Amino acid sequence: MADLFQDEVRAEAREQPSADAPLADRLRPASLDEVVGQEHLTGPDGAIGRMVAAGKLASTILWGPPGTGKTSIARLLADAVGLRFVALSAVFSGVADLKRVFAEARTAAKAGQRTLLFVDEIHRFNRSQQDGFLPYVEDGTITLVGATTENPSFELNAALLSRTQVLILHRLDEEALGELLSRAEALEGTPLPLTAEARDALIASADGDGRFVLNQAETLLGMGIDQPLDPAGLAQLLQRRLAVYDKDREGHYNLISALHKSIRGSDPQAALYYLARMLVAGEEPLFVLRRLIRASVEDIGLADPHALVQCIAAKDAYDFLGSPEGELAIVQACLYLATAPKSNAAYAAQKAAWRSAKDTGSLMPPQNILNAPTRLMKDIGYGKGYAYDHDADDGFSGANYWPDEMDPLTFYHPVNRGFEAKVAERLAFWDEKRRERQKQD
Repeated sequence: MADLFQDEVRAEAREQPSADAPLADRLRPASLDEVVGQEHLTGPDGAIGRMVAAGKLASTILWGPPGTGKTSIARLLADAVGLRFVALSAVFSGVADLKRVFAEARTAAKAGQRTLLFVDEIHRFNRSQQDGFLPYVEDGTITLVGATTENPSFELNAALLSRTQVLILHRLDEEALGELLSRAEALEGTPLPLTAEARDALIASADGDGRFVLNQAETLLGMGIDQPLDPAGLAQLLQRRLAVYDKDREGHYNLISALHKSIRGSDPQAALYYLARMLVAGEEPLFVLRRLIRASVEDIGLADPHALVQCIAAKDAYDFLGSPEGELAIVQACLYLATAPKSNAAYAAQKAAWRSAKDTGSLMPPQNILNAPTRLMKDIGYGKGYAYDHDADDGFSGANYWPDEMDPLTFYHPVNRGFEAKVAERLAFWDEKRRERQKQD
């Protein structure tokens, strides 16, 4: 199957698509300056533009969403610098296919013909398969151009990344998608049967994917529609595209990060938007709730102790109601967190206390606060001189609770916001009481 894929791609590189080929294939750019939406790479000052101008192509990873031109750019790069073009799909290829391609590339190199190996979905190769590219990239047998929709930092070996440069392709904006539709209309010799508003709706539904918008345009042009469709008519005719969102990949982490930071930044509108993005795309609500609970203790804490209560209540409400009714409880918790006073004092205190615990090892607490359940322990001083705070004025003895080998430390610094402002007043009161006791002693 890999051989068939290679043969097809090589044929495409040599010949123009047939008249009955899909519209997206017939509109493939013939040169790099025809690629839309990636001018930051293909322009004169872009990385690709500079490499082509110099006639030297480095091994590269093209990282971007679906339908942004990764395959077209790879093919055009080979043409621009005069390299033999070979393509593989990591979905259909294995070690035997790679060995065969490398052997062919070495034979071609001896004849003076260098090879550009394009690997689609390169992140689907496992770690050992990725390692197999290294010697051939290093000795120049191949110039590797890999395409991936996933974050290379997570999906590709560090060794392979160190030998390539990562170029980021942008999702196509409205102007780029509109240009593709205009090219489709020019090629077919007829306008799309859409009102201006429906055309905008079609572009918005593509979610930055050029291949998708061209496939939809081809469907519309082939239906023989007499009157232009409005947005409602278009929605009835074409299935709306769902946002790209892989729950176990980078889109998952990008949106949950955006949600958390919007809450931290006290922007309830943005927080609600990212919450909706995740739940509409099919994210597991309990995953979102876990992050909301984390945000309640990391970014709000004692500035509003009810934040954690709200999140736990939202979890219980969702468990009880399920979807979609229970999602309203998640919305309420999200809005509560975003509008609550913020403090990371508990979070910072935890980190500082954990560092101190690791540094000080196994120091014993002072003997006066140790229990003495046996006579021997009483005889050696355990519990001797313990001050029972409830017997002291104001319910506060001011005793020392730190190991004798340590000076008291301060981990927790409450902020002057929300309930934590009252906590700060209380701590200041107790600090003053301690100082008074120290003067008396």
